[in-house]
Amino acid sequence: MKLEHFVFRSPMPASADSVFAWHCRPGAFERLSPPLESVKVLERTGGVEDGGRVVLSVRAGGFWRRWTAEHCDYEQGRQFCDVQTEGPFAQWRHTHRVVPDGPDKCFLEDDIEYALPFGFLGRLLGGSLVGRKLERMFRYRHRITAGDLCLHEKYSGGQPMKIAITGSTGLVGSALVPFLNAGGHHVTRIVRTSTTEGDAVWNPGTGQIDAARLNGLDAVVHLAGENIAARRWNAEQKARIRDSRVQGTKLLCETLAKLQRPPRVLISASAIGFYGDQGDRELTEASPSGSGFLPEVCREWEAATEAAKKASIRVVQLRFGVILSPGGGALAKMLTPFRLGLGGRIGNGRQWMSWIALDDVVGCIHHALATDSLHGPVNAVSPRPVTNREFTKTLGKVLWRPTLFPMPGFMARLAFGEMANELLLASTRVLPRALLDSGYRFLYRDLESALRHLLGKDKPAPAANEHTRVYLSHYQPVEVGADR
Repeated sequence: MKLEHFVFRSPMPASADSVFAWHCRPGAFERLSPPLESVKVLERTGGVEDGGRVVLSVRAGGFWRRWTAEHCDYEQGRQFCDVQTEGPFAQWRHTHRVVPDGPDKCFLEDDIEYALPFGFLGRLLGGSLVGRKLERMFRYRHRITAGDLCLHEKYSGGQPMKIAITGSTGLVGSALVPFLNAGGHHVTRIVRTSTTEGDAVWNPGTGQIDAARLNGLDAVVHLAGENIAARRWNAEQKARIRDSRVQGTKLLCETLAKLQRPPRVLISASAIGFYGDQGDRELTEASPSGSGFLPEVCREWEAATEAAKKASIRVVQLRFGVILSPGGGALAKMLTPFRLGLGGRIGNGRQWMSWIALDDVVGCIHHALATDSLHGPVNAVSPRPVTNREFTKTLGKVLWRPTLFPMPGFMARLAFGEMANELLLASTRVLPRALLDSGYRFLYRDLESALRHLLGKDKPAPAANEHTRVYLSHYQPVEVGADR
Protein backbone atom coordinates (compact mmCIF):
# COMPACT_ATOMS: atom_id res chain seq x y z
CA MET A 1 0.00 0.00 0.00
CA LYS A 2 1.50 3.33 -1.09
CA LEU A 3 1.16 6.16 1.40
CA GLU A 4 0.74 9.76 0.26
CA HIS A 5 2.08 12.57 2.47
CA PHE A 6 0.45 16.01 2.70
CA VAL A 7 1.54 18.88 4.97
CA PHE A 8 0.04 22.36 5.22
CA ARG A 9 1.77 24.90 7.48
CA SER A 10 0.77 28.51 8.26
CA PRO A 11 1.82 31.27 10.68
CA MET A 12 -0.77 32.04 13.37
CA PRO A 13 -1.17 35.43 15.13
CA ALA A 14 -1.54 33.90 18.60
CA SER A 15 0.39 31.84 21.12
CA ALA A 16 0.68 28.09 20.74
CA ASP A 17 -1.42 27.59 23.87
CA SER A 18 -4.24 29.81 22.51
CA VAL A 19 -4.29 28.05 19.14
CA PHE A 20 -4.29 24.61 20.73
CA ALA A 21 -7.05 25.56 23.19
CA TRP A 22 -9.18 26.87 20.31
CA HIS A 23 -8.94 23.52 18.52
CA CYS A 24 -9.97 21.64 21.66
CA ARG A 25 -13.23 23.51 22.24
CA PRO A 26 -16.70 22.54 20.98
CA GLY A 27 -17.44 24.27 17.69
CA ALA A 28 -13.90 24.19 16.29
CA PHE A 29 -14.64 21.27 13.95
CA GLU A 30 -17.74 22.98 12.58
CA ARG A 31 -15.80 26.22 12.03
CA LEU A 32 -13.13 24.32 10.13
CA SER A 33 -15.54 22.55 7.77
CA PRO A 34 -15.62 24.48 4.46
CA PRO A 35 -19.21 25.34 3.47
CA LEU A 36 -18.65 23.67 0.09
CA GLU A 37 -17.92 20.33 1.76
CA SER A 38 -20.76 17.99 2.72
CA VAL A 39 -19.92 16.84 6.25
CA LYS A 40 -22.30 16.00 9.09
CA VAL A 41 -21.36 15.05 12.65
CA LEU A 42 -23.37 11.95 13.59
CA GLU A 43 -21.78 11.14 16.92
CA ARG A 44 -19.02 12.49 19.15
CA THR A 45 -17.48 10.89 22.23
CA GLY A 46 -14.93 12.74 24.33
CA GLY A 47 -12.65 15.49 23.03
CA VAL A 48 -9.36 15.42 21.14
CA GLU A 49 -7.57 13.54 23.92
CA ASP A 50 -6.60 9.89 23.48
CA GLY A 51 -9.72 7.74 23.19
CA GLY A 52 -11.95 10.46 21.80
CA ARG A 53 -14.06 9.44 18.84
CA VAL A 54 -16.08 11.17 16.13
CA VAL A 55 -18.44 9.65 13.56
CA LEU A 56 -19.12 11.67 10.42
CA SER A 57 -21.24 11.39 7.32
CA VAL A 58 -19.22 12.63 4.33
CA ARG A 59 -19.99 12.88 0.65
CA ALA A 60 -17.30 11.11 -1.38
CA GLY A 61 -17.52 10.12 -5.02
CA GLY A 62 -21.15 11.21 -5.18
CA PHE A 63 -22.23 8.98 -2.30
CA TRP A 64 -22.65 9.52 1.44
CA ARG A 65 -20.09 7.53 3.42
CA ARG A 66 -19.66 6.92 7.12
CA TRP A 67 -16.28 8.09 8.47
CA THR A 68 -15.18 7.09 11.98
CA ALA A 69 -11.99 8.53 13.47
CA GLU A 70 -10.35 7.93 16.85
CA HIS A 71 -7.96 10.35 18.56
CA CYS A 72 -4.51 9.37 19.78
CA ASP A 73 -0.97 10.70 20.46
CA TYR A 74 -2.30 13.67 22.43
CA GLU A 75 0.32 16.09 23.76
CA GLN A 76 -1.09 19.00 25.77
CA GLY A 77 -0.56 22.29 23.98
CA ARG A 78 1.30 20.73 21.05
CA GLN A 79 -0.52 18.06 19.05
CA PHE A 80 -3.29 15.50 18.68
CA CYS A 81 -4.00 12.91 15.99
CA ASP A 82 -7.02 11.29 14.46
CA VAL A 83 -6.86 7.92 12.74
CA GLN A 84 -9.58 6.61 10.45
CA THR A 85 -11.04 3.30 11.59
CA GLU A 86 -13.85 3.32 9.02
CA GLY A 87 -14.21 5.51 5.97
CA PRO A 88 -13.45 6.31 2.33
CA PHE A 89 -9.64 6.03 2.53
CA ALA A 90 -7.64 2.83 2.64
CA GLN A 91 -5.62 4.52 5.40
CA TRP A 92 -5.72 7.97 7.04
CA ARG A 93 -3.70 9.50 9.86
CA HIS A 94 -3.97 13.23 10.53
CA THR A 95 -1.63 14.95 13.01
CA HIS A 96 -2.67 18.44 14.12
CA ARG A 97 0.49 20.15 15.33
CA VAL A 98 1.13 23.58 16.91
CA VAL A 99 4.74 24.81 16.87
CA PRO A 100 5.64 27.81 19.09
CA ASP A 101 7.30 30.83 17.48
CA GLY A 102 7.85 33.14 20.43
CA PRO A 103 5.40 34.09 23.20
CA ASP A 104 2.53 35.34 21.01
CA LYS A 105 2.98 33.57 17.65
CA CYS A 106 3.15 30.03 16.38
CA PHE A 107 2.85 27.82 13.32
CA LEU A 108 -0.16 25.60 12.69
CA GLU A 109 0.73 22.43 10.83
CA ASP A 110 -1.57 19.73 9.49
CA ASP A 111 0.36 16.56 8.62
CA ILE A 112 -1.59 13.82 6.84
CA GLU A 113 -0.53 10.36 5.72
CA TYR A 114 -3.15 8.61 3.63
CA ALA A 115 -3.68 5.89 1.07
CA LEU A 116 -6.43 5.86 -1.53
CA PRO A 117 -8.62 2.79 -2.00
CA PHE A 118 -8.25 0.42 -4.99
CA GLY A 119 -4.45 0.74 -5.11
CA PHE A 120 -2.94 1.92 -8.41
CA LEU A 121 -6.37 2.47 -9.98
CA GLY A 122 -7.43 4.70 -7.08
CA ARG A 123 -4.25 6.76 -7.36
CA LEU A 124 -4.65 7.05 -11.13
CA LEU A 125 -8.26 8.19 -11.03
CA GLY A 126 -8.31 10.24 -7.84
CA GLY A 127 -4.78 11.06 -6.74
CA SER A 128 -4.47 14.58 -8.14
CA LEU A 129 -8.10 15.39 -7.27
CA VAL A 130 -7.61 14.46 -3.60
CA GLY A 131 -4.37 16.47 -3.41
CA ARG A 132 -6.05 19.60 -4.78
CA LYS A 133 -9.03 19.14 -2.50
CA LEU A 134 -6.82 18.83 0.57
CA GLU A 135 -4.83 21.93 -0.37
CA ARG A 136 -8.05 23.93 -0.88
CA MET A 137 -9.58 22.66 2.35
CA PHE A 138 -6.60 23.43 4.58
CA ARG A 139 -6.04 26.82 3.02
CA TYR A 140 -9.62 27.62 4.06
CA ARG A 141 -9.20 26.07 7.52
CA HIS A 142 -6.03 27.99 8.34
CA ARG A 143 -7.54 31.28 7.21
CA ILE A 144 -10.62 30.71 9.39
CA THR A 145 -8.45 29.77 12.38
CA ALA A 146 -6.31 32.90 12.08
CA GLY A 147 -9.31 35.17 11.56
CA ASP A 148 -11.30 33.74 14.47
CA LEU A 149 -8.34 33.99 16.84
CA CYS A 150 -7.85 37.66 15.94
CA LEU A 151 -11.52 38.49 16.43
CA HIS A 152 -11.77 36.78 19.80
CA GLU A 153 -8.57 38.41 21.02
CA LYS A 154 -9.65 41.92 19.99
CA TYR A 155 -13.31 41.88 21.00
CA SER A 156 -13.52 39.49 23.92
CA GLY A 157 -10.23 40.11 25.69
CA GLY A 158 -10.34 36.56 26.95
CA GLN A 159 -13.56 37.11 28.91
CA PRO A 160 -16.27 34.52 28.10
CA MET A 161 -19.88 35.62 27.73
CA LYS A 162 -23.19 33.85 28.26
CA ILE A 163 -25.20 34.31 25.08
CA ALA A 164 -28.60 33.03 23.97
CA ILE A 165 -29.42 32.69 20.26
CA THR A 166 -32.65 32.23 18.31
CA GLY A 167 -32.44 30.88 14.77
CA SER A 168 -29.39 28.82 15.71
CA THR A 169 -29.91 26.29 12.88
CA GLY A 170 -30.28 28.86 10.11
CA LEU A 171 -27.58 30.07 7.72
CA VAL A 172 -26.21 32.68 10.15
CA GLY A 173 -26.87 30.81 13.38
CA SER A 174 -25.14 27.63 12.23
CA ALA A 175 -21.95 29.67 11.68
CA LEU A 176 -22.29 31.91 14.73
CA VAL A 177 -22.86 29.18 17.35
CA PRO A 178 -19.61 27.25 16.66
CA PHE A 179 -17.69 30.54 16.34
CA LEU A 180 -18.78 31.55 19.83
CA ASN A 181 -18.30 28.09 21.34
CA ALA A 182 -14.78 27.76 19.92
CA GLY A 183 -14.02 31.20 21.35
CA GLY A 184 -14.84 29.98 24.86
CA HIS A 185 -18.29 31.54 25.21
CA HIS A 186 -21.32 29.70 26.60
CA VAL A 187 -24.24 29.50 24.16
CA THR A 188 -27.87 28.76 25.02
CA ARG A 189 -30.05 27.95 22.03
CA ILE A 190 -33.62 29.23 22.05
CA VAL A 191 -35.48 26.58 20.06
CA ARG A 192 -38.98 25.27 19.41
CA THR A 193 -38.01 21.68 20.18
CA SER A 194 -35.17 20.95 22.58
CA THR A 195 -32.57 18.40 21.48
CA THR A 196 -29.76 19.33 23.88
CA GLU A 197 -29.69 19.80 27.64
CA GLY A 198 -29.62 23.51 28.43
CA ASP A 199 -31.77 24.65 25.50
CA ALA A 200 -34.48 27.24 26.16
CA VAL A 201 -37.79 26.32 24.52
CA TRP A 202 -40.12 28.88 22.96
CA ASN A 203 -43.11 29.06 20.65
CA PRO A 204 -43.90 32.60 19.42
CA GLY A 205 -47.23 31.44 18.01
CA THR A 206 -48.55 30.41 21.44
CA GLY A 207 -46.54 32.88 23.53
CA GLN A 208 -44.53 30.11 25.26
CA ILE A 209 -40.96 30.92 26.33
CA ASP A 210 -38.62 29.52 28.99
CA ALA A 211 -37.84 32.80 30.74
CA ALA A 212 -35.90 31.17 33.59
CA ARG A 213 -33.11 30.06 31.23
CA LEU A 214 -32.73 33.63 29.94
CA ASN A 215 -32.15 35.22 33.34
CA GLY A 216 -28.60 36.35 33.99
CA LEU A 217 -27.36 36.25 30.40
CA ASP A 218 -24.84 38.73 29.05
CA ALA A 219 -26.42 38.97 25.61
CA VAL A 220 -29.12 37.68 23.27
CA VAL A 221 -28.83 37.35 19.49
CA HIS A 222 -32.21 37.13 17.77
CA LEU A 223 -32.00 35.66 14.25
CA ALA A 224 -35.24 33.67 13.89
CA GLY A 225 -37.64 34.36 11.05
CA GLU A 226 -39.36 32.72 8.07
CA ASN A 227 -37.17 32.50 4.96
CA ILE A 228 -38.48 35.27 2.70
CA ALA A 229 -37.44 33.44 -0.48
CA ALA A 230 -38.57 29.94 0.52
CA ARG A 231 -41.66 30.00 -1.72
CA ARG A 232 -43.73 32.26 -3.93
CA TRP A 233 -45.47 35.04 -2.03
CA ASN A 234 -49.21 34.95 -1.49
CA ALA A 235 -51.34 36.36 1.32
CA GLU A 236 -50.68 33.36 3.57
CA GLN A 237 -46.90 33.32 2.98
CA LYS A 238 -46.60 37.06 3.50
CA ALA A 239 -48.45 36.71 6.82
CA ARG A 240 -46.02 33.97 7.86
CA ILE A 241 -43.04 36.16 6.97
CA ARG A 242 -44.44 39.11 8.93
CA ASP A 243 -45.67 37.19 11.96
CA SER A 244 -42.51 35.10 12.35
CA ARG A 245 -40.52 38.32 12.72
CA VAL A 246 -42.86 40.65 14.56
CA GLN A 247 -44.50 38.22 16.98
CA GLY A 248 -41.25 36.43 17.84
CA THR A 249 -39.36 39.69 18.41
CA LYS A 250 -42.13 41.15 20.55
CA LEU A 251 -42.39 38.01 22.72
CA LEU A 252 -38.64 37.84 23.22
CA CYS A 253 -38.22 41.53 24.05
CA GLU A 254 -41.15 41.68 26.46
CA THR A 255 -39.76 38.60 28.24
CA LEU A 256 -36.25 40.03 28.49
CA ALA A 257 -37.63 43.31 29.84
CA LYS A 258 -39.31 41.52 32.75
CA LEU A 259 -36.29 39.51 33.86
CA GLN A 260 -34.71 40.17 37.24
CA ARG A 261 -31.29 40.16 35.52
CA PRO A 262 -31.82 41.08 31.87
CA PRO A 263 -29.00 40.91 29.32
CA ARG A 264 -26.88 43.97 28.67
CA VAL A 265 -27.37 43.80 24.93
CA LEU A 266 -29.80 42.43 22.35
CA ILE A 267 -28.68 41.96 18.75
CA SER A 268 -31.85 41.71 16.68
CA ALA A 269 -31.81 40.87 12.98
CA SER A 270 -33.40 43.15 10.43
CA ALA A 271 -32.77 43.63 6.70
CA ILE A 272 -31.88 46.24 4.10
CA GLY A 273 -35.36 45.57 2.74
CA PHE A 274 -36.17 48.43 5.13
CA TYR A 275 -35.07 50.88 2.40
CA GLY A 276 -36.95 49.40 -0.54
CA ASP A 277 -36.15 50.22 -4.16
CA GLN A 278 -34.21 53.51 -4.18
CA GLY A 279 -32.25 53.40 -7.43
CA ASP A 280 -28.68 54.74 -7.37
CA ARG A 281 -29.06 56.68 -4.12
CA GLU A 282 -26.47 55.85 -1.44
CA LEU A 283 -28.25 54.77 1.73
CA THR A 284 -27.05 54.94 5.34
CA GLU A 285 -28.74 54.24 8.65
CA ALA A 286 -30.15 57.80 8.55
CA SER A 287 -31.96 57.21 5.22
CA PRO A 288 -35.76 56.90 5.26
CA SER A 289 -37.67 53.68 4.79
CA GLY A 290 -39.19 52.86 1.41
CA SER A 291 -42.56 51.56 0.31
CA GLY A 292 -43.71 48.01 -0.28
CA PHE A 293 -44.12 44.77 1.63
CA LEU A 294 -40.53 44.32 2.83
CA PRO A 295 -40.11 47.91 4.11
CA GLU A 296 -43.37 47.51 6.04
CA VAL A 297 -42.22 44.23 7.58
CA CYS A 298 -38.82 45.67 8.54
CA ARG A 299 -40.39 48.73 10.18
CA GLU A 300 -42.69 46.55 12.30
CA TRP A 301 -39.84 44.11 13.00
CA GLU A 302 -37.59 46.83 14.39
CA ALA A 303 -40.45 48.50 16.30
CA ALA A 304 -41.08 45.20 18.10
CA THR A 305 -37.83 45.68 20.06
CA GLU A 306 -39.28 48.68 21.93
CA ALA A 307 -39.90 46.80 25.19
CA ALA A 308 -36.18 45.88 25.42
CA LYS A 309 -35.13 49.49 24.81
CA LYS A 310 -37.43 50.74 27.56
CA ALA A 311 -35.82 48.23 29.94
CA SER A 312 -32.43 49.90 29.26
CA ILE A 313 -31.14 46.95 27.23
CA ARG A 314 -28.77 48.11 24.49
CA VAL A 315 -30.50 47.11 21.26
CA VAL A 316 -28.67 46.77 17.94
CA GLN A 317 -30.78 46.13 14.84
CA LEU A 318 -28.52 44.61 12.20
CA ARG A 319 -29.93 45.32 8.74
CA PHE A 320 -28.44 42.43 6.77
CA GLY A 321 -27.79 42.64 3.06
CA VAL A 322 -27.54 39.64 0.71
CA ILE A 323 -25.56 37.12 2.79
CA LEU A 324 -23.10 35.16 0.66
CA SER A 325 -22.41 31.52 1.46
CA PRO A 326 -22.36 28.39 -0.71
CA GLY A 327 -24.08 26.66 2.20
CA GLY A 328 -27.39 28.47 1.71
CA GLY A 329 -29.16 31.65 0.66
CA ALA A 330 -28.93 33.42 -2.69
CA LEU A 331 -25.41 32.31 -3.63
CA ALA A 332 -26.18 28.63 -3.08
CA LYS A 333 -29.15 28.89 -5.47
CA MET A 334 -27.01 30.59 -8.12
CA LEU A 335 -24.16 28.08 -8.15
CA THR A 336 -25.73 25.29 -10.20
CA PRO A 337 -26.86 27.41 -13.18
CA PHE A 338 -23.63 29.43 -13.13
CA ARG A 339 -21.47 26.30 -13.01
CA LEU A 340 -23.40 24.97 -16.01
CA GLY A 341 -22.65 28.20 -17.88
CA LEU A 342 -26.31 29.25 -17.76
CA GLY A 343 -25.93 32.28 -15.47
CA GLY A 344 -26.58 35.87 -16.40
CA ARG A 345 -27.79 39.23 -15.17
CA ILE A 346 -31.35 39.74 -13.94
CA GLY A 347 -33.40 42.48 -15.59
CA ASN A 348 -31.22 45.27 -16.95
CA GLY A 349 -28.47 44.44 -14.44
CA ARG A 350 -28.19 48.05 -13.25
CA GLN A 351 -29.90 47.43 -9.89
CA TRP A 352 -27.55 47.65 -6.89
CA MET A 353 -26.85 44.62 -4.71
CA SER A 354 -25.65 45.21 -1.16
CA TRP A 355 -23.92 42.02 -0.10
CA ILE A 356 -21.89 40.66 2.82
CA ALA A 357 -19.79 37.49 3.24
CA LEU A 358 -20.99 35.09 5.93
CA ASP A 359 -17.66 35.42 7.79
CA ASP A 360 -18.25 39.18 8.08
CA VAL A 361 -21.81 38.56 9.28
CA VAL A 362 -20.33 36.59 12.18
CA GLY A 363 -17.70 39.30 12.69
CA CYS A 364 -20.32 42.09 12.70
CA ILE A 365 -22.43 40.30 15.30
CA HIS A 366 -19.38 39.73 17.48
CA HIS A 367 -18.38 43.38 17.07
CA ALA A 368 -21.89 44.53 18.01
CA LEU A 369 -21.90 42.32 21.13
CA ALA A 370 -18.70 43.92 22.42
CA THR A 371 -19.04 47.55 21.25
CA ASP A 372 -21.01 49.50 23.84
CA SER A 373 -21.24 52.61 21.66
CA LEU A 374 -23.18 50.74 18.96
CA HIS A 375 -26.97 50.83 19.16
CA GLY A 376 -30.03 51.23 16.96
CA PRO A 377 -30.07 50.39 13.23
CA VAL A 378 -26.75 49.16 11.81
CA ASN A 379 -26.28 48.25 8.14
CA ALA A 380 -24.53 44.88 7.90
CA VAL A 381 -23.25 45.08 4.32
CA SER A 382 -19.91 45.34 2.57
CA PRO A 383 -18.68 48.91 2.03
CA ARG A 384 -18.46 48.09 -1.69
CA PRO A 385 -21.92 47.28 -3.11
CA VAL A 386 -22.09 46.18 -6.75
CA THR A 387 -24.65 46.21 -9.54
CA ASN A 388 -26.29 42.96 -10.53
CA ARG A 389 -24.33 43.07 -13.79
CA GLU A 390 -21.04 43.38 -11.88
CA PHE A 391 -22.02 40.61 -9.48
CA THR A 392 -22.83 38.33 -12.41
CA LYS A 393 -19.53 39.02 -14.18
CA THR A 394 -17.51 38.52 -11.00
CA LEU A 395 -19.16 35.21 -10.11
CA GLY A 396 -18.61 33.98 -13.68
CA LYS A 397 -14.96 35.03 -13.49
CA VAL A 398 -14.37 33.21 -10.19
CA LEU A 399 -16.05 30.04 -11.52
CA TRP A 400 -14.41 30.33 -14.98
CA ARG A 401 -17.81 30.27 -16.67
CA PRO A 402 -19.51 32.49 -19.26
CA THR A 403 -22.52 34.58 -18.17
CA LEU A 404 -24.49 34.81 -21.40
CA PHE A 405 -28.02 33.93 -20.29
CA PRO A 406 -29.80 36.96 -18.77
CA MET A 407 -33.22 36.72 -17.15
CA PRO A 408 -35.39 39.59 -18.43
CA GLY A 409 -37.48 41.42 -15.86
CA PHE A 410 -40.79 40.09 -17.22
CA MET A 411 -39.54 36.50 -16.91
CA ALA A 412 -38.48 37.12 -13.29
CA ARG A 413 -41.94 38.49 -12.54
CA LEU A 414 -43.63 35.51 -14.22
CA ALA A 415 -41.48 33.08 -12.26
CA PHE A 416 -41.47 34.78 -8.84
CA GLY A 417 -44.37 37.21 -8.85
CA GLU A 418 -44.27 40.10 -6.38
CA MET A 419 -41.08 38.72 -4.82
CA ALA A 420 -39.18 39.49 -8.05
CA ASN A 421 -39.85 43.23 -7.77
CA GLU A 422 -38.70 43.48 -4.15
CA LEU A 423 -35.84 40.94 -4.06
CA LEU A 424 -34.43 40.56 -7.57
CA LEU A 425 -35.15 43.79 -9.41
CA ALA A 426 -35.10 46.35 -6.59
CA SER A 427 -32.01 48.57 -6.39
CA THR A 428 -30.66 49.11 -2.86
CA ARG A 429 -27.23 50.75 -2.57
CA VAL A 430 -26.46 50.54 1.14
CA LEU A 431 -23.33 51.63 3.02
CA PRO A 432 -22.26 50.38 6.50
CA ARG A 433 -21.69 53.83 8.02
CA ALA A 434 -22.33 52.84 11.66
CA LEU A 435 -20.08 49.77 11.52
CA LEU A 436 -17.19 51.67 9.98
CA ASP A 437 -17.57 54.61 12.36
CA SER A 438 -17.53 52.23 15.35
CA GLY A 439 -14.26 50.63 14.25
CA TYR A 440 -15.28 47.44 12.47
CA ARG A 441 -12.99 46.52 9.59
CA PHE A 442 -14.23 44.01 7.09
CA LEU A 443 -12.47 40.73 6.38
CA TYR A 444 -13.84 40.79 2.83
CA ARG A 445 -14.46 44.26 1.47
CA ASP A 446 -14.60 43.45 -2.26
CA LEU A 447 -16.75 40.87 -3.98
CA GLU A 448 -14.09 38.88 -5.81
CA SER A 449 -11.99 38.17 -2.71
CA ALA A 450 -15.13 37.13 -0.82
CA LEU A 451 -16.27 34.74 -3.55
CA ARG A 452 -12.79 33.23 -3.95
CA HIS A 453 -12.66 32.53 -0.22
CA LEU A 454 -16.17 31.10 -0.02
CA LEU A 455 -15.88 28.96 -3.15
CA GLY A 456 -12.32 27.74 -2.59
CA LYS A 457 -11.01 29.54 -5.66
CA ASP A 458 -8.01 31.29 -4.12
CA LYS A 459 -4.67 31.00 -5.84
CA PRO A 460 -3.03 27.71 -4.82
CA ALA A 461 -0.32 27.84 -2.18
CA PRO A 462 3.16 27.04 -3.53
CA ALA A 463 4.25 23.47 -3.01
CA ALA A 464 7.74 23.26 -1.52
CA ASN A 465 8.07 19.58 -2.34
CA GLU A 466 5.72 17.90 -4.80
CA HIS A 467 6.76 14.42 -3.75
CA THR A 468 5.48 14.86 -0.21
CA ARG A 469 3.06 17.72 -1.04
CA VAL A 470 4.31 20.08 1.63
CA TYR A 471 2.53 23.42 1.33
CA LEU A 472 3.75 26.60 2.97
CA SER A 473 0.94 29.13 3.26
CA HIS A 474 2.17 32.56 2.13
CA TYR A 475 -0.97 34.53 2.92
CA GLN A 476 -0.72 37.12 5.67
CA PRO A 477 -2.66 36.12 8.80
CA VAL A 478 -5.89 38.05 9.13
CA GLU A 479 -5.48 41.11 11.31
CA VAL A 480 -8.67 42.80 12.42
CA GLY A 481 -8.27 46.42 11.41
CA ALA A 482 -6.33 45.69 8.22
CA ASP A 483 -7.99 46.35 4.87
CA ARG A 484 -8.45 43.43 2.49
